[in-house]
Amino acid sequence: MRTTSAGTAPGGGRSRPTANDVAKAAGVSRSAVSFAFNSPEKLSEGTRDRILAAAQELSYVPNTLARMLKAGQTQSLGVLLPQNLAKVLENPYYARFLTGVGQVCDEQGYTLLLTPPLRDSMLKAIPYAAVDGFIVCGLEHDRGEVAELRRRGIPFVLVDSSAHDGVPSVDVDDEGGAYEAMRHVLDLGHRRIALLSIDPGPEHAERGYRGPLARRIAGIIRALAESGMGLDDVRLTEVPATRMDGFHAAKSLMASTSPTAIVAMSDILAFGAVDALHDLGLNVPGDVTVTGYDDLPESSWTRPRLTTIRQAITTKGRTAADLLFSAIRNEDQHPHQLLGTHLVVRDSSARPAAGPGLSGPGG
Repeated sequence: MRTTSAGTAPGGGRSRPTANDVAKAAGVSRSAVSFAFNSPEKLSEGTRDRILAAAQELSYVPNTLARMLKAGQTQSLGVLLPQNLAKVLENPYYARFLTGVGQVCDEQGYTLLLTPPLRDSMLKAIPYAAVDGFIVCGLEHDRGEVAELRRRGIPFVLVDSSAHDGVPSVDVDDEGGAYEAMRHVLDLGHRRIALLSIDPGPEHAERGYRGPLARRIAGIIRALAESGMGLDDVRLTEVPATRMDGFHAAKSLMASTSPTAIVAMSDILAFGAVDALHDLGLNVPGDVTVTGYDDLPESSWTRPRLTTIRQAITTKGRTAADLLFSAIRNEDQHPHQLLGTHLVVRDSSARPAAGPGLSGPGG
């Protein structure tokens, strides 16, 4: 069996020096090396200095992650994401949400690890994330990922899910917000309405709408019912939550049904819709009213300024992180937090232009 000297890999290359190498060079035990870096008060000043000098000579750097894992703490929070990083970072909603999470991490001296699906599986990503707890975005309590976190004993908080006993969660009043958005459009007199919704994913066919999207659809239905209409009286289009998908969906809607109002279930979709309408030479809101949902910063300075539903996205991130730290510390906490929403009326919504077929359900 081929042997090598300390710090030399088979084949002549240089390997990473170990604590044992430092102990041998300094003439001390392995435990003394650990004390020098983690509990220096347990050593005499001379012994500590000798160990540190040997470590510097060997270019030894302690494995901080291994030490943290051995102690059962990584000083890091994870955010389990439902999409790959490119799509997440494309959506400004997540920038606002992660700002809130990051503020709390900064206050607590923690780092933040973004954990996207691994090989298209959020479940497979969990074992590879060295974190003290997870903020889980967009999953229901009965998903396999949640069961796996419970099995591993990893603290977690659900965001944009549904309240469930024994599972801490942070949500917003999605039903009330969607109701206000549709009620606003109906009160303006629109009846030829298109609903631009976030794609519910492949589980929709089997389980129907779930979580925030189910609540938003419920709010839409409630508002429509008050005007003698139903979901069948609006044109529902479901697309991924990207600006480009909003753009293409709006162009398709204008070619097929020519709605006088587009109610989008996210600002990013609404921005794409406005882009498409401008591209078609249509005026917003003179020809078509557009509303969004989120109140992203761009909503207040895009032209026209976007009528939308404000949800406290940064506060949602802060609240989720606060709840997670409480869970990590086994502190008593209120397990479910529901944040409010409200309508912000700006320039992108107006009464429909005078013309035939604008007063009855479905146009």
